[in-house]
This record gives sequence, C-alpha cells and structure tokens, in this order.
Amino acid sequence: MLTVPLAAFTPRALDGKGNGMKISILDDYFDTIRTLDCFRMLDHHQVTIWNDHLQDDDILAERLGDTEVLVLIRERTKIRAPLIKRLSKLKLISQRSVYPHIDVDTLTERGVLLCSGQHPDAPSHATAELTWGLIIAAMRQIPQQMEGLRAGKWQTSMGRTMRGKTLGIYGYGRIGRAVADFGLAFEMKVAVWSSEQTREKARADGFTVPATRAEFFETCDVISLHVRLYPTTKGCITADDLGRMKPSALIVNTSRAGLIEPGVLVAALKSGRPGMAAVDVFEEEPMRDTGHPLLAMPNVVATPHIGYVTIDEYEVQFSEIFGQILAFEKGQPVSVINEAALTR
Repeated sequence: MLTVPLAAFTPRALDGKGNGMKISILDDYFDTIRTLDCFRMLDHHQVTIWNDHLQDDDILAERLGDTEVLVLIRERTKIRAPLIKRLSKLKLISQRSVYPHIDVDTLTERGVLLCSGQHPDAPSHATAELTWGLIIAAMRQIPQQMEGLRAGKWQTSMGRTMRGKTLGIYGYGRIGRAVADFGLAFEMKVAVWSSEQTREKARADGFTVPATRAEFFETCDVISLHVRLYPTTKGCITADDLGRMKPSALIVNTSRAGLIEPGVLVAALKSGRPGMAAVDVFEEEPMRDTGHPLLAMPNVVATPHIGYVTIDEYEVQFSEIFGQILAFEKGQPVSVINEAALTR
C-alpha cells in the first residue's frame, strides 16, 4: 500500500541547469538532508528526496525509473534483485556502513556500483552516546518517573546507582570501546566478552575479561551489545545467556535486534532475568505496532532506532556519501564494494 510522503522534495540546481545526474534519496523521515551543509555538494545534480518509507517494489520501480544514483540511509529499504532488475538507468548506489539489505551480486551482474564507506577508525559517537543515555534512563528509571509525574505522582520507584557496578561490553569494536570508556568515567568496573582476538585487545587495554562466557553474563550488572549482525552472529544471545543474568541487571541493545534469539528477550524479562532492558532496535523497522510486547513492559526503555540519528552524525555520514557520488562523477569511484562491476 502506498504511503503518502510528507514531501517529495526536488531541489533546483543552483546553476539553474539541473543537468547533472538524477539522484534519488530514500527514507529521509524528517526532511533533514536538504538542510545539511554538505547537501550543497550536490548543487549541480537533479535530486529527489522521499520522506516516507515503503518496501513495495512496484512503487519503488516507478519512483526510481529514471534514477542514475540511489542514496540509501543505512538499512531502511531493502534493495533486492527483483527491484534492481527493473532499474535500467541505475549506475551507482551510495551509502555508508554495512549492506545486508542490498543484493550485491545482482548489482555486479548489471554493472551497478555499490560504494559504501566502512569508516574503520571512526566509531559512531552518536550511537555510543545514545547507548549511555539508555543506560542512565533505565538504571534511574527516568521515563517511568516522568510518566508518574505527568500522572500527578511523586517519586514512583527506586533507581540504581551505576558507580561501582560492572558494565559488560559484548563486542569490543569501535562503539563498544567508546561505551567502555564512558563506563570508566562513571567509575564502573568494565568487563568485555567478544572474539578471542578482541578479548586479548580488551585485556591489553586494561579491561577485565572473564574466564568464561557464563561468568560474563552472571557477573555483569549492565550488558551492552555491540556486535554487527551477520549470519554468524544472528541469535548469538540465547535464552541461556539471559537466564544467567542477575534479576537486578540491565541488557542494552543499540546494535541489531537479530542478535538476540526471537522471542527470547520478552520471555526473559517476564521471568525476571534480566530485570530490565533498554532497546533502540527491533526485528522489523519502522516498528509502528503499539501493541509490541516490549512497549507494554514497565521495565523496558525503548527508542525508535535513533542511535545514529543526529544532525552532527548526518553531516559526517552524508559528506562521505556525497563525496562518493562526486568521485564517481569524475570517473574515480571510492569505497567500492563490488569492484567486478567496474568491468561490466
């Protein structure tokens, strides 16, 4: 079913000609991208921005029929083979970060480049900050206290102090390390569980590495997930893992919902281990089901995947994305994922 967009914005090229490439940008929910400073990088191109979200290939094929360059905002829209084969003018998909939502093989077969910077040395500080915000909100029960105050109640419950508690970092990558450093600033003990190689790195960085996975889940007061979702990591957090957590513990997920086995988190929270959860990600997104079980639980703080959604983060991400487009325009593509497409 077609969702009427808030606005389908087509800016005029500043040179008045609009004779550059035809560029389409999907899923700009807040009509934000045209307000970014870096948007001026595309002044000489013809840009169409869609503010709604849909996954209907027929409608997308109609919208994108003349598109030469497609800009994606993270993993909001899946670009699979049936759609790709209908986009005869498409030359480039430009985005940032991982790309499980894109059929790379079909792009390559059709000679369409995928450019996606992996920013190996630049963590998403926005996501790390939101993670810490969720930890504070859940431990001090800030949303619940706000709800009580609006209902005319005063001090509805007791929160927990973080100082002296053990923060568990599951996945010691760029964001995991940033969150670990926040924990130190709050005088928490920090424990890490990850691959053997990164456990050694965490140990070298001065963090605690438990002897076993079971010990990690049993001893941490807060566990924050920072693992990319791959077929090998899907469902890596099991019912047994959650069942080992303390009744007073908090689990935080600002990575991907698929890291936790389906249905396991709700069941674990109902059983009381762990006692709390804070989530920014859901199995299906956008998630507009007001009856979702996590939203009905008083021990859950939930946000709509806003970890990277800040003006500052968008400036960083889209400066890179638009840079990829300008490099492609010059015949010198960068951050190419499927180099074989260059020979098509």
